[in-house]
Amino acid sequence: MANKITLPELASFCKKKGFVFQAAEIYGGLAGFFDFGPLGTQLKHNLKDTYRKEFVHKRDNIVEQDGSIITNPKVWKASGHVDNFGDLVLTTTQTKTKLRADHFIEDTLNIPGDALTADDINKLIKEHNLKYNDEDFEEVKDFNLMFNTQVGADTTKTATAYLRPETCQSIFPNFRSVADVSRAKLPFGIVQVGKAFRNEISPRDFIFRCREFEQIEMEYFFHPQTECEALSEKQLQTKIQFLSAENQDNESAQMTEVTISDLLKQKRLNTHHAYWVAEFFNWLNHDIGLNTKNLRIREHTKTELSHYSTATLDIDYQYGMGFKEMLGIANRGDYDLTQHQKHSKSKLEFFDEVTSSKVLPHVIEPSLGVERFMMAVLSEGFTNDEERGNIVLKLEPKVAPFKVAILPLMGKAPLVAKAQEILAELRDEDIITDYDKSGSVGRRYARQDEIGTPYCVTIDFETLEDGELKDTVTIRDRDSTEQKRIAVSDLYITLRKLLKDKSFFSKLE
Repeated sequence: MANKITLPELASFCKKKGFVFQAAEIYGGLAGFFDFGPLGTQLKHNLKDTYRKEFVHKRDNIVEQDGSIITNPKVWKASGHVDNFGDLVLTTTQTKTKLRADHFIEDTLNIPGDALTADDINKLIKEHNLKYNDEDFEEVKDFNLMFNTQVGADTTKTATAYLRPETCQSIFPNFRSVADVSRAKLPFGIVQVGKAFRNEISPRDFIFRCREFEQIEMEYFFHPQTECEALSEKQLQTKIQFLSAENQDNESAQMTEVTISDLLKQKRLNTHHAYWVAEFFNWLNHDIGLNTKNLRIREHTKTELSHYSTATLDIDYQYGMGFKEMLGIANRGDYDLTQHQKHSKSKLEFFDEVTSSKVLPHVIEPSLGVERFMMAVLSEGFTNDEERGNIVLKLEPKVAPFKVAILPLMGKAPLVAKAQEILAELRDEDIITDYDKSGSVGRRYARQDEIGTPYCVTIDFETLEDGELKDTVTIRDRDSTEQKRIAVSDLYITLRKLLKDKSFFSKLE
């Protein structure tokens, strides 16, 4: 019954239902920029809140900061972004059309482009006599992705600054300050959620590759000479689809099924790195509901690694355009703290109580793109239900924009009054609730199915009349369409249990 949604179908669905709009569409839009409608805004909030609950609020050694979007430009010089943060660009000889080189090679020759160097691309273009709209190419060049801006009103003295290309970098200059006020001990992490900006050469694939986007990034600091004590046997036995660096050298790009333990034995990562790969993989599967068949772990090749990374593993999701990166987990070593200590002349060493020594911690960085996360959740939940004759968006209750919809059976005043009373009580208890009294109940069920609302509550005449069903309502489960009768007095606690564990519905009498 469930069909894999294509990219055009997803974009059309998101526009129709109010998840995502093209920015300033009435003016023709602007490539790489999007606005999020009522449902999309709430879905993004829920995704970020779910992350915070799992990785910040439940843990004693993870805190959150909110850094500035524009900061001292010396930060980006020290981090290497000024010199190294870019993509290779192809420019046509006549019209000077610019294309992202690796994407052009991937689309034209159907081979992986991530690990290609400038020499590789120039050679492939020559060997295959590649052109774009019958135009030849100039030599491939580097293009820095950071947006420049000016700070200050006096144009003769303005300083060049940058919109941050990633959210995490301000964590490193703040490392000691946050550690001191948090009374942190190694290992510990700092999370940042917010906007980032990249002047992408060719934004594409709907909201997958944008020029303005949101990230959730964590810097997890640990002593390089310690093992991760939190890594459990259950995590070690986590089974994953794995694409190794060496398997990407051939066109077949074969995945193998391995465990996290296998990756450790092969020395592809350390125990701290392994812990976070397992944590996020299992969270995406068990808590968010992404099927393991649609998830894989891809190892970065040596030529593809970022300038700061000693090892990076991506958690890819199988979107409508194939497996693509959703979440990257990099071992940044001590690169960032070393660079900022050197350039700022400030001591960033940390006293480790376990080893009674000063250390410059190493870092594991899980980096999640919120829009890519949202695309995966929508793609996973999208179900073309032929029996019902409508779309059913099977979102996990914790991330669904609305948790419940209140539906009076008809527009009669007594039914509406009772429905409004229940609506107010649920909203007072912070359950995000929709209200719909327009059209037949069946049509209203379909509308809620399409936007992912897990439960509908219908108030009918039996709710009001004397008899054994007085002060009871019908609650309907989105996925099974099964309906059960419960007391209004039990509604709040029942919904709380259902939002935590949807299998609880089968236990209702």
